[in-house]
Amino acid sequence: MRPGALFSSVLCSLWMAANPAAGEEAPSGGPPPLAGYSAAASRAERAWEERFRAIPSADSVREHVRALSARPHPVGSEAGKRNAEWMRDRLRAWGLEAQIETFYVLFPTPRDRSLELLEPSAFTCRLREPAVPGDPSSAQQDEQLPTYNAFSCDGDVTAPLVYVNYGIPSDYEQLERLGVDVKGCIVIARYGACFRGVKPRVAAEHGAVGCIIYSDPRDDGYYQGETYPAGPFRPADGVQRGSAIDQSTYPGDPLTPGYAAAFGAKRLALADAKSITRVPVLPISYGDAQPLLAALAGPVAPDAWRGALPITYRLGPGPAKVRLKVSSNWDLKPIHDVVARIPGAAADDEWVIRGNHHDAWVNGTQDPVSGVAAVLEEGRAFGQLLRAGWKPRRTIFLCAWDGEEPGLMGSTEWAEAHADELRRHAVLYINSDSNGRGFLDVDGSQPLEAFVNEVARDVPDPETRLSTWERRWLREIGTVAGADERKELRAARAWRLGPLGSGSDYTAFLDHLGVASLNMGFGGEDRGGVYHSIYDDFSWYTRFADGDFRYGRALAQTAGSAVMRFAGAELLPLGFTPLAAATRRFEDEVEKLLKKAREDAVEHNQRLGEGYFAAVADPKVPLPAPVPMEVPPELDFQPLRSAVDSIAACATRYDSARVRAAVRGGEALARVSLATVNQALMETERRLTLPEGLPGRPWYRHMVYAPGQYTGYGAKTFPGVREAIELKRWDEARTEIVRLAGVLKAEAALIDSAARELSQAGP
Repeated sequence: MRPGALFSSVLCSLWMAANPAAGEEAPSGGPPPLAGYSAAASRAERAWEERFRAIPSADSVREHVRALSARPHPVGSEAGKRNAEWMRDRLRAWGLEAQIETFYVLFPTPRDRSLELLEPSAFTCRLREPAVPGDPSSAQQDEQLPTYNAFSCDGDVTAPLVYVNYGIPSDYEQLERLGVDVKGCIVIARYGACFRGVKPRVAAEHGAVGCIIYSDPRDDGYYQGETYPAGPFRPADGVQRGSAIDQSTYPGDPLTPGYAAAFGAKRLALADAKSITRVPVLPISYGDAQPLLAALAGPVAPDAWRGALPITYRLGPGPAKVRLKVSSNWDLKPIHDVVARIPGAAADDEWVIRGNHHDAWVNGTQDPVSGVAAVLEEGRAFGQLLRAGWKPRRTIFLCAWDGEEPGLMGSTEWAEAHADELRRHAVLYINSDSNGRGFLDVDGSQPLEAFVNEVARDVPDPETRLSTWERRWLREIGTVAGADERKELRAARAWRLGPLGSGSDYTAFLDHLGVASLNMGFGGEDRGGVYHSIYDDFSWYTRFADGDFRYGRALAQTAGSAVMRFAGAELLPLGFTPLAAATRRFEDEVEKLLKKAREDAVEHNQRLGEGYFAAVADPKVPLPAPVPMEVPPELDFQPLRSAVDSIAACATRYDSARVRAAVRGGEALARVSLATVNQALMETERRLTLPEGLPGRPWYRHMVYAPGQYTGYGAKTFPGVREAIELKRWDEARTEIVRLAGVLKAEAALIDSAARELSQAGP
C-alpha cells in the first residue's frame, strides 16, 4: 500500500462511521439520525425538510426571474432600487422580517470610450452590441450600460499593439523568451485563464501603457457551437463587460478598504485607491478584435496561443498601432442590500446566512437572477413553514446583495459593517451566484464536506430518478483521471469540496472574517456564451439554460435544506477528517512545487553549460542570450508537516468522539455542554485566520484559502507559502511556513478541545 493510501483508508472509514447516511439504512430499518441530531430531533427535522422541499415551484421561480430581469438593473440604477424594494416587500408579505441596508460606493460609469486602429490601415471599433430580432430585452438600448471595464483608470494612449494570449505572467515569460517586449505598447489579451482585473495589472507590471481584452471565438463563440440567436454562444458583436478592479488586494468599495462605506464615511482620495488599474483597459468583441489582430506582424504565435479567428495569429509589435481612450464619471452610487431575518428559537445568537447578489451588468437573467430567484423561493417556503409552526434552532438570514458585479461591494460592506457581530455569531454562510441545468456543484470549507454530501442525498435531481448527490458522484467516477482516485471515490461514497478562491459574495465571510462558507449552484449542461452581455436575458435563458426552471426549484430545495439542517442541528455538523486530508494534499503540493522549481533550474543550467540553447537557436529570429537560473534553496517544511500531522490526529479524535456520541440515536448528546462544543466548532474556521493577513494584502486573513494574486478567481491553498515559492521570495517562504504551521497547530488544539468535551457523551 502506498504511503498515502493507509491515511486515505482511515479517513474513509471515519467518514463512513461519522456519516451513517452514506451507507446502508440504520438497523431499525429507518433512516439513521442526521449528523448533529438526536434520533427524535432528526425525525422532526426530516419531516420539516420534506414539507419544505414540496413547496418550491418552478412556476414561482419563473415569475421571480421574469420580474427581476425585466429591465437592465446595474448598480445605482432606479431599476436596481425597485428590484430591491420589490424583494423586501415580497419577503415581508411571506411573513419574514426584511429591510434594506444602504451603502454608498464608488462606481465609475463610461463618459468616453474609443479604440482605433491607426496603422497600417484605419479601423474604428464599434464597441456596441446590436439588438437581436425576437429578443425584446436586447433592444432596451437606452437603459443598458455601454461595453466597458469598470475601474479602468482614465487614459488616452497611442502605441504599437502586442498580442499576449491570456495576459497571465507565464505568457509574458514566453514573450520574453521569444524576444518580444511590451514596454511602451498596448497589449491585447483574450478573456480566460484568470480574472479580468489581473490582465491590466500584469500588463502594467511589464511596462505596457494600455490593455484591450476580447472574447476569442475558440473560448467563447462559434468554435464552441451556434451563436446567438441560433444557438447559445457569444455572437461576433457580443462583449463581456466586467470589473477590472484588483480584487486580490481587497474587494468592496475601493475608497473604504476594511471598513463600511456608510453615508459620511471617511474615504481615500481616488489617487490613493490601490485597487484601480494603472493603465486604461477596454473590452471588445471578437468582431472588433479581428482587424486589430490581423494587422499584427512579427513572430507567429505559439500553437497554444492561436484562437479561432480566420487569421494568422502573430505577436507584434507593429506594424499595428492603436489609440485607446477611456474616461469615466467617478461617482458615488447607493447600493441596496436586502436582508431578511428569521429569529432562532433556542440559539438565536448563532447565525446561518444565505445570500446571492441581485445587481447585474444588464438584465442578468442567468447572472445573477437565476440564483437570487432561488433565495426568494426559499424565503417563500420558509414563510409557509413558520405559519405551520416551524421554528429554527438558530437565526437565519436571507440576503440579496447589491454591487457584486463591480467588486463584491454589497456583501463586503455589509460584512465590514457587522464584522464584530459576525465574528461572534456567524456559523455558516451559503452563497449562490447563478444557476443553470445539470449537476450540483458545491465548493467550500472542508469541514462541511460530509454535511454537503448528506444534504445532497435528500434532494432529487429534476431530470433523473437519482438524487443530486448520486448524479454528481457517478459523473465524478466517470471523469476522474486515476484508478486510485476512482477507487477512493467508490469506497468513500462521497465527493470532495473544492477550495474557494474569490469572485463571489462568500469572499468577505470566508477570507476576511473566517466564517465557514459554501458556494453552490447547478450547471454543466447549459453551455453558452452570453456572460455579462445584453443577451443574458429571459429570452436566451428560457431557450438555452433552465427553460422550465426545474433546476431553479432544485437549487431552492438544496440550499434551503442545507440552511434548515444546519440551523436546526443540536451539534454543529462539522467533520474534520476532510480538512485533515486536504491540508495533507496542500502540504504535499507546496513541497512538490519547490522540488519542481529546483529541478527546472538545474536542468536549465545544465543545458546552458552544454550549449543546448545555442544549438536550437534560429538565426532568423535573434533572441536574448539565455542566462543561468537561480536554483531555489532548500526549505524546511518540517514544521508544516508536523502541524498537518496534528490536524490529522485531532480530526481522528474528534470524529471518533462524534461517532460515539451518535450511538443509540444521539441521545448521548444530552450529556455534554452543546454550547461549549458548538462555540469551539464555530471558532474552527476563525482559527485559520490571522489578523495581520497575507503578505502585501492584509485584508485577506485566511491562511489556508485565498484568491491567487495572479488568478483572481481561482483558489490558492496555503497561499502565503505557495505564492512566496512561485514569486521566488525565499525569506518570505520561510516565514510563511512558520506562520502557517502555527495556525494549523492552533486549529488542531481547538479541534482537540471539542473532542475532549464531546467524549463525555460516550455510550
